[in-house]
Amino acid sequence: MNMAAEICLDVALIHYPVVNRNEEIIGSAVTNLDLHDIARAGRTFGIRSYWIVTPDVQQQELADQIIGHWTRGYGGVANPDRAGALSLARVCSSLDQVVGGMTEVDGQRPLLVATSAVGQDNTVSFSKLKTKIDHGVPVLLLFGTAWGLAPEIMAEVDAVLPPVKGAGTFNHLSVRSAASIILDRLLGNREDNDGK
Repeated sequence: MNMAAEICLDVALIHYPVVNRNEEIIGSAVTNLDLHDIARAGRTFGIRSYWIVTPDVQQQELADQIIGHWTRGYGGVANPDRAGALSLARVCSSLDQVVGGMTEVDGQRPLLVATSAVGQDNTVSFSKLKTKIDHGVPVLLLFGTAWGLAPEIMAEVDAVLPPVKGAGTFNHLSVRSAASIILDRLLGNREDNDGK
């Protein structure tokens, strides 16, 4: 990795618009596990910010309450590591708000890269995206809740990463598991230190 270049990778967990198992557009609920586990993975691999995207005001308040407990409340005192991880979290109402915030910070629109359990035509390899990240290109990595990102989101992205696949035909990882695997592939330390 080019150590001179800052890692300009943000992660967004989209709760609306996403699809359900019938491919209908829905808004999904914020979950405690997704907030915690993706924040912890993000902190481990060095992302800049973790955006929780939902237009639902009650869901925003719930996310803020959970984050606040671990960053400003007793949870942060009792578990400083969790506070550090959740300090990456930002709650916002739309993908446009995230893109606008990143554009303001970086002086350019981020490369929008989606994730999907289904292969797409505009796929970029992990190694090509890693090279862009290593060279300081601002990237916003999108994860969908429920059954994945809605077609309107997929139509806006610049590229899609390949699906994470296992040994068999079953392919329905939780979003927090997929996020950890993908962040490891993009930002993980590949040095072989023989356990030293």
